Amino acid sequence: MNRTRLDRLLGGLDTDGYLLDASQDDANQLYLSGFTGPDPFLTLYADGEVHLLVSGLEYGRARTEAAADTVERHADYDYEYGGREDRYDMYARFVADKDVESVSVPPRSPVGTADALRERGIDVVVDGDDALGEVRAVKTDEEVDAIRAAQRANEAAMRAAESLLAAADVAGGGDAPNDGDAAAEAVEPGTLLHDGEPLTSERVAEEIEVTLLRHGCALDETIVAGGAQAADPHDRGSGPLRANEPIIVDVFPRSKATKYHADMTRTFCVGDPDPAAREWYDLTERALEAALDAVEPGATGEEVHAAACEVYEAAGEPTFRTDPETETGFIHSTGHGIGLDVHESPRLSSGAGELEPGHVVTVEPGLYDPAVGGVRLEDLVVVTEDGHENLTDYPLEFVV
Repeated sequence: MNRTRLDRLLGGLDTDGYLLDASQDDANQLYLSGFTGPDPFLTLYADGEVHLLVSGLEYGRARTEAAADTVERHADYDYEYGGREDRYDMYARFVADKDVESVSVPPRSPVGTADALRERGIDVVVDGDDALGEVRAVKTDEEVDAIRAAQRANEAAMRAAESLLAAADVAGGGDAPNDGDAAAEAVEPGTLLHDGEPLTSERVAEEIEVTLLRHGCALDETIVAGGAQAADPHDRGSGPLRANEPIIVDVFPRSKATKYHADMTRTFCVGDPDPAAREWYDLTERALEAALDAVEPGATGEEVHAAACEVYEAAGEPTFRTDPETETGFIHSTGHGIGLDVHESPRLSSGAGELEPGHVVTVEPGLYDPAVGGVRLEDLVVVTEDGHENLTDYPLEFVV
């Protein structure tokens, strides 16, 4: 946790404290409390200190593991198993006990909790700027190391996926096993085969996810999308993969130990890509290089995004800058922050603000059209005092 930045940003709010009512699934909660509680609990930042209120079930572990100055349990407020109003009474007493009369809460804070505290004399103000999210955006050296370790696991998973694709046979292409088997003969020519069976997006995703588990990470929404499916940037992909078509592989694992994410995308092709796909790949590699060159402290996310857009626009490809309603071309931002959330501040997009040392961002230009498929390339970088460090150590190679 960046305690200096935390004190500066949260201490500058016009309330006595900052209150979270959430479980560990909320990245702000995990960051501020340092506690992996699976059920919602309260964390209060006030006067430079962090206070936790947890159930008796979690009390012992919270005292040992939480990054808090004080940890209290429900029984300390004469509550353990009661109704909703009794629980809200406990919440109000917990807040008031810290000499707090007003609290800021994140935009997604539970409305019921906010209303109940107001009814009990605690002023609740929604922090529309998400100050805690801005604190989280600038990583400490320890956080960068955690992301770097997750990226090493990511690279192992990407190698496993690429190896599976590279070893595939092609149905109807002389090297594919057939032997007159009726099932093999029924496979559409051009389909990738693994051990005589169609190689599917699901099978490649399985290889990725198993590899990640072996490296201490987890992910259950891997993107392995080929052909027309790759034209939708967030299509997870399904069914048999085919030769001579771009296959987007986007892996964004989370470390089971540190809870920090990594992110990387590569686009592969087994066989001979269509000339349009090859042109798109070359353009996207140039867009990636241009955007990476623009990443430095003081540059804005908008400027980084513009650097990628300019490569595409010079080649006549549509972007949201030239056509906000386009459904083909470069149809997303250039990148986003990475940390306890897979998507967080800062953004690399139109209107985005300045980058600071410690920001960790993806740089991921791409082109999409169902007639061609999709191409996306993504590296992960940390902004440094004099530029950036690329945390990604994986080659750019289209044909496997």
